[in-house]
Amino acid sequence: MDYFPDMDIFPEQVVKHDKTAKNLFIKILSVVLLFLVPLSCLLLARFIAYFAMVGFFLFIGGIYMVWWIFKSQKVEYEYAVSGDKLNVSKIIAMRRRKKLCSIPIKEIYSMDTGDKNVKNRRFRKMYFAAKNERDFDTNTYAVFKNPLYGNCLLVFNPNEKIITAMRPHMNQELVKQLYYINKR
Repeated sequence: MDYFPDMDIFPEQVVKHDKTAKNLFIKILSVVLLFLVPLSCLLLARFIAYFAMVGFFLFIGGIYMVWWIFKSQKVEYEYAVSGDKLNVSKIIAMRRRKKLCSIPIKEIYSMDTGDKNVKNRRFRKMYFAAKNERDFDTNTYAVFKNPLYGNCLLVFNPNEKIITAMRPHMNQELVKQLYYINKR
């Protein structure tokens, strides 16, 4: 029997972070440095002979570093609803996972698509886990209370599966706002 009625659902979503100009700049800078540093060592080799060898080993090590930098520019965010918590993690190059935050869903008191409700507000802590941080119209902004920081902001891109899994744990005012007043 494949159906287990007592088993909790564990919906999750992975969102790939868009490439930005900053990512491109870092990649170009790393390639330029890959050639400039060993070349400068070769130029210094005219004065001190062993700099040629140092330049060669820096080039070989630089190839690995450039590959590592290129791979670490690949970032994904994972949203998972487990029980009454929303867990947000940052996955870097599919080899390292960093937990950004774990939010009790009942602590979220405002959640809306677009930044019109949070544009002029101040937050003690902000978590960015969106596909594109500058896409203000399609990002979802969730405001919640944290015992350590007070009002905090989470910027993310949940799909309907994540929002549906969050609904039973949301406070009633937020459910009214999302489903009855705004008619998502």
